[in-house]
Amino acid sequence: MAILSTRESWGSVTRALHWLLALMIVGLATVGWYMKGLPNTPYKVSVYALHKSTGLTVLALMLARIAWRLYEGARPGAPPGMPAWQVHGAAVTHALLYLALVAMPISGWLFNSASNFPLRWFGLFAVPALGGPDPALKGAAGFAHWFLFWCIAALFTLHVAAALDHHFRIKDDVLRRMGWRGGAG
Repeated sequence: MAILSTRESWGSVTRALHWLLALMIVGLATVGWYMKGLPNTPYKVSVYALHKSTGLTVLALMLARIAWRLYEGARPGAPPGMPAWQVHGAAVTHALLYLALVAMPISGWLFNSASNFPLRWFGLFAVPALGGPDPALKGAAGFAHWFLFWCIAALFTLHVAAALDHHFRIKDDVLRRMGWRGGAG
């Protein structure tokens, strides 16, 4: 499998980032729901710390994915016969997903900063606050985090549904091109 993407298939770096981020996002969403109901204990603090560190990792990986996409340039084209509205819809969905997946961890980081909680990445080093204690910013960032969760959930569902539709109903190679066995190429 080639490292760089081609017009026929996604490269190994893009595939690795895609699937790693997908797993991390599903994990973050699951842990996010789970941790909200925990009683105030040291265990809850450790779960929140893991969630925050993983969220910052998603931010770093999303920025790396965007940089990689800009660097490699070539992307697989639409399958033959794919309607223009689907091509446009896929481009818009991907752009919104990228935007939301960068904004979501930033909103969490802002919420943490405005709450005046220390932030350490997996306990290894301190992450600087994006500001000081600020109840108004805390409320706005908390709302943004919640709102972006639902945006990502909707976009993620649409993305997966479209990929499965292409694979099982349309029977083209859209999903196979992102799989580990690859599509054409």
